[in-house]
Amino acid sequence: MNIQKQLGKRISELRKLRGLSQEKLAEKIDIAINTMSNIERGNAFMTAATLEKLIKILKVTPAELFTFEKEEKKTDLYKYLLAKIDFLKDDIEKLKILKKFIDAIT
Repeated sequence: MNIQKQLGKRISELRKLRGLSQEKLAEKIDIAINTMSNIERGNAFMTAATLEKLIKILKVTPAELFTFEKEEKKTDLYKYLLAKIDFLKDDIEKLKILKKFIDAIT
């Protein structure tokens, strides 16, 4: 996988960890949604200004952005799960299912 595709995948992972949609991230960094999609798929690269905005919005260092690890970090997984649970906070039925699952594995 080339660096452009790896970077796009990493941006997508970080965006999801932060609970942002492609549309919301594109809006925050002032680019078109289709451009954001192309960047995440590795079909386009970005300007240095866009890269700097991404680093700021995603709250990462340049090194973290360009770290293409296969194994997810424990803290990233935890943040991801918390974001997903927060997304479900208004759906009592799904929260009950999640509770049963957590009870079963702990």
